Amino acid sequence: MKFSSRIMAAASAAAIMLTLSACSNFDNNASNTPQKYHIGICQQEQNHDLDEATEGFQTALIDTLGEGNVTFDLQIANNNPSACTAIVDALVSSNVDLLLANGTTPIEIAAGRTETLPIIATDITDYAISLGIEKTSKHTGKNISGTSALISLDKQAAMIQELFKDAKTVGMLYSSAEPYSVYQVEIIEKYLTKLEYNCVRYPFSGANDVAAVTKTATENADVIFIPVDQSASANIDAIANVVLPAKTPVISVKEDIYNACGIATLSVDYYQLGYQAGIIAYDILANGTDISTKEIESALNAFKLYNENVCTALGFTMPGTYLPAPPERTA
Repeated sequence: MKFSSRIMAAASAAAIMLTLSACSNFDNNASNTPQKYHIGICQQEQNHDLDEATEGFQTALIDTLGEGNVTFDLQIANNNPSACTAIVDALVSSNVDLLLANGTTPIEIAAGRTETLPIIATDITDYAISLGIEKTSKHTGKNISGTSALISLDKQAAMIQELFKDAKTVGMLYSSAEPYSVYQVEIIEKYLTKLEYNCVRYPFSGANDVAAVTKTATENADVIFIPVDQSASANIDAIANVVLPAKTPVISVKEDIYNACGIATLSVDYYQLGYQAGIIAYDILANGTDISTKEIESALNAFKLYNENVCTALGFTMPGTYLPAPPERTA
């Protein structure tokens, strides 16, 4: 998503560089000859958000290592797992210094193809499910680190409070078969309870009962929260066909759910997310930081967006701090 992130990213880099050890992109055994790095990139598909993340990642490494000291081999998998596997294998075989896995499929495949090559990931929602690590872990314990696109649940709870101060009940609509959905619900319930909301869970099992469960939720909740949930995304038309006629507002950070029936969302600045991943890559490459202990970073910046069509249909007026679309990023 577009934003004036080049200035913000540069500022972030400057701050981080002050805390990193002295610049290490020089080989001490080579009379201060700049170290040259070759970076492989496997991007899941070509779309705006992934493209922004890749550009931010490349810019961060150029900013920190020097434009002539880093080259990139960017490959697009076109959302094809077989193509993704072939790309990862080729990049690993070509002896790149580091691999960027941009998207869920690339990180899952890359994790199974090499245990030694440093892998930096970005635009990942759930490292725990992708890598089979503890949900509470801040690092992977593997040759993998990176950035997460999931907006902190406390910020999502705060948005619900900002928009629905007079609401009493928040309905949690999610798939009971998805452990990560249950985890998200458990966490946001704690924040919402502190904000004095009554949280009621409405789990569905799949396509057969999603409409009925959604209808029950609209009849009993003032606002509905839908977490990052693959089953909800797969059945979004069935959900939208219930919540929109019922005029029940929905909050979800998942883009396809928000686009179909959400009233508002917190959306990641993907360029900045990629830039953060690039700074992590720099620390691994130039400073020799142990990637297995390098903490996964959440997105630093998010946009408050509203769905103009849904707001109009529900007769809901948004505060001026919410935007109908992400602001343009300056060149």
